[in-house]
Amino acid sequence: MHSNNIIHRDIKPANIFFVGGVAKLGDLNVSKVLEGKYASTQTGTPYYTSPEIWNNAKYDGRVDIWSLGCVLYELATLRPPFLAKDFPGLSRKVTLGYYEPIPQSYSKKLSELIKNCLQVKMHYRVTAKELLRN
Repeated sequence: MHSNNIIHRDIKPANIFFVGGVAKLGDLNVSKVLEGKYASTQTGTPYYTSPEIWNNAKYDGRVDIWSLGCVLYELATLRPPFLAKDFPGLSRKVTLGYYEPIPQSYSKKLSELIKNCLQVKMHYRVTAKELLRN
């Protein structure tokens, strides 16, 4: 999708489907085709929404990488990485980027993958192309 300038903008467990053992993304209702280099529309499911969207900043496909990091974290811990009682609290936690480490029973490689996805500064976050290369 990213190689075709399409951002999903709502990656979360409920939008990942397994068909014949292959993971597929569904629910493209809030996806966007990038006209330029960045988008700026506020959208997505709060627990999986990136800091730049919370900050009303311009963003690119790396918002999906943030969401992927949240999904991977949730798969390992059975809860989202950022939880709060209200939107301002959730926004604060996401934009600070602090989350409890995943259990040590998981590999360092998984921990590093999640860390690379959950970089608060978008420009330090890995891209889909970099993830696929590694």
